Amino acid sequence: MPITIESIQIGKVLTEGNPASRDPAEHQWTTGFYKSPVDHVVDMGCLGIDGDFVADARHHGGPDKAVLCYAADHYRAWNEELPDLKMGPGAFGENLTIHGADETSVCIGDQFQLGPCRIEVSQPRQPCWKIARRWGLSTLTKHVSQTGRTGWYIRVHEPGQIQAGQEMSLLKRPHPDWSIAKANDVLFGKNKDQKAVGELMGLAELADAWKADLS
Repeated sequence: MPITIESIQIGKVLTEGNPASRDPAEHQWTTGFYKSPVDHVVDMGCLGIDGDFVADARHHGGPDKAVLCYAADHYRAWNEELPDLKMGPGAFGENLTIHGADETSVCIGDQFQLGPCRIEVSQPRQPCWKIARRWGLSTLTKHVSQTGRTGWYIRVHEPGQIQAGQEMSLLKRPHPDWSIAKANDVLFGKNKDQKAVGELMGLAELADAWKADLS
């Protein structure tokens, strides 16, 4: 099955909520989580896609987290489990919604050609509280971790213009034994033995921030 970009999403930073509320589901927050699909060619560089912004530069963005990817096929499962939320591309704050690949088939260090761009898988996405806050469902972040439907980040080694519908071609797979799913299992404790931790931390392509969380 070819791997293709089903849709591309970008978003601006906004602030919403009630600053006086003590309810976590209502408190004021500033976020770049809300992403909307674009139907035109966009420029993608080492710091992300033009027109896309992050609110928390300490934990998001940068070369190792330039672009967030999410499997398009996951939305079928989410809409079966949580039909009232009516989730679709961009619902998890991803820039690229990808058809034909997921956490079980993408590996740390994978390099792909996407149009003129050469990209590299840098780390799994570590779900945070903002997923639950965005959808008003306190258990959602934990559910994402438990299901393994986390998404993953990429670096952009060669910039260029991309658009929805383009195919991603695998160029290099240096670590076929280290899928995103397996790395998730190590971080979230399903397979957190010291040998696995050591092997994962030894991958040169794995982002330093992820290694810090393992140590």
